[in-house]
Amino acid sequence: MSGRVAALETVTRELGPPRTAGARVVLTNGVFDLLHVGHLRYLRQARALGDLLVVGINADATVRALKPGRPLVPAAERAELVAALEPVDYAVIFGEPTADALLRAIQPAVYVKGGDYDAASLPEAATARAVGARLVFVPLVAGHSSTALADRARALAG
Repeated sequence: MSGRVAALETVTRELGPPRTAGARVVLTNGVFDLLHVGHLRYLRQARALGDLLVVGINADATVRALKPGRPLVPAAERAELVAALEPVDYAVIFGEPTADALLRAIQPAVYVKGGDYDAASLPEAATARAVGARLVFVPLVAGHSSTALADRARALAG
């Protein structure tokens, strides 16, 4: 079953009853521009670490500040696509440059990031530890990235 896009306040409220019943909430976040099989495999691994998966989607302005020329797909559409994937229970768009506020609001049992990070380079590591979340780094799927996909499309068009 796939999830839905919801406001952060709605997600935190709806997580209450399952969490009280013992459900483990997993949080991850990212741009998720140009979905590919690497995203799906990553989200499946994240979901396997708990009972509910919440995915934070970076807002367009945040992405533009970090990656000129991106995103190629608007945040509302990226969130809708991510929420439609079977491992995802909720997708929420957030506008801060890091996921610290998202971590404080969701208070997950597990915070998952890609293997391009480690505990020393992850900006949210201290916040994740402060809310009691276990940090898990999932290996990236070789040969799959939105940047490579966008570059290949530009080359074909070009």
